[in-house]
Amino acid sequence: MNRFLKSAFSLAAVLAAVAAAAPEAGAQQFRDRRQSDIVLVTPSGEILDYVPRGYNYARDRSGNRVLIDDYGNVVATEMRARGYYPPRPGPRGDVYADQGGNDPYYADNNTYGDSRYSERGAVTGGIPRDAAIERLPLGEQPYPEDNSIGNPQPGDDYASIDPDQQIPPADAPAAAPDEPVITLKNKSKPEIVALQVFLDRAGISPGVIDGHMGSNVTKSIYAYDQMTGSKLDPNDTDAILEELRMNGGLPVVSYTITPADAAGPFVAQIPEDYSHKALLPSLAYTSTTEMLAERFHMDEAFLKEMNPGADFSVAGTVIKVVNPGEPKSGEVARIIADKGRKQVFAYDGAGNLIAAYPASIGSTDTPSPSGTVTVERVAFNPGYTYNPKINFQQGANDKILNIPPGPNGPVGTVWMALSRPTYGIHGTPEPSKIGRTQSHGCIRLTNWDATELAKMVKPGVTVEFVD
Repeated sequence: MNRFLKSAFSLAAVLAAVAAAAPEAGAQQFRDRRQSDIVLVTPSGEILDYVPRGYNYARDRSGNRVLIDDYGNVVATEMRARGYYPPRPGPRGDVYADQGGNDPYYADNNTYGDSRYSERGAVTGGIPRDAAIERLPLGEQPYPEDNSIGNPQPGDDYASIDPDQQIPPADAPAAAPDEPVITLKNKSKPEIVALQVFLDRAGISPGVIDGHMGSNVTKSIYAYDQMTGSKLDPNDTDAILEELRMNGGLPVVSYTITPADAAGPFVAQIPEDYSHKALLPSLAYTSTTEMLAERFHMDEAFLKEMNPGADFSVAGTVIKVVNPGEPKSGEVARIIADKGRKQVFAYDGAGNLIAAYPASIGSTDTPSPSGTVTVERVAFNPGYTYNPKINFQQGANDKILNIPPGPNGPVGTVWMALSRPTYGIHGTPEPSKIGRTQSHGCIRLTNWDATELAKMVKPGVTVEFVD
């Protein structure tokens, strides 16, 4: 972050030099910038009292008007003034309602939200559609045409998973944390969301983004320090917001629900019994909110909380969503599955950490394997074959069942088969439980994290299980 702050200060110095060199007649002065609804904010966070001439107006990806120089560099961004000035007290000392209420995302009579955390303006498709979970085979890699887990494949007939088991068991003592507990000082939900988005964009997944400081966020902060070699101060919200502003935009944006979003297809509900699952044509999302929550890496309940009263089933509805940025890219050469930390670390060929994800790994009754294995194949949008003789006992089912694919399937949207039979890295239909529960020996990630990792993995990548 020091590198970023230095560049921001440098740009502020350039702007100051431009202002000093330009004659007063060459700039449009604001008589009282506090009386204007819009202010010009430089990348360093300073507010300009003038509109410098010689620059061009454009719009960034989020729809904000920006001033750019001849090289395409952003000189300043138009923002809502109420996000940068404290509310004016009324005649009796009260705060005017039109200058911000208690809702940091949708302040009273402010349709753009609080500009400290949220981009202004409604953007249809503000997050690229390719940020959604993809369900296509991996390019030209030699994977089987039929992605159904359970097809006769040497050493990989069935996925070994079962329903989540809460950890630790009620009669087991909680293990002491390996790292000191990180304490946030009176941080609001928007500030914690900004921290979660910052980590997510860096490739250090905090799991579902929900505005809560939990163990997954704590683990991500330590992983970020490991990746960058510098210490992140999670209490320095101003620096985090500034970094977000310059790299991908603010953590919350407006999004317009499209007809395709509202159309689905959806299923009414996902049954618990595997024999009932097998009768469905697919295990698709159950609602628009579930689909959008996964697309934007959010907890579904938090998405609804941010948009009280919104009808997600109607195309054209404008909502607030988290802006997680672009998926991480690269080529993974080695994966470490840390059972103790409940976290997966992905390294490139040079040994650099390029991504980390919270994970549910094994259980006491059915532990994950030890030692080193390899990734044998990757399947997107996999079906699942349940075999009670090989897998766990699910309900009263005593026959082989072919369960259709979908994000709500037993292995989610991705299956990365390992060289140890029945074990793999896969997604989940319940992302909020990742890192907080255990699996039946496999490595379980959120669907979006599993998809991101799978796109960076090829057969032959080593996976090392450590305690």
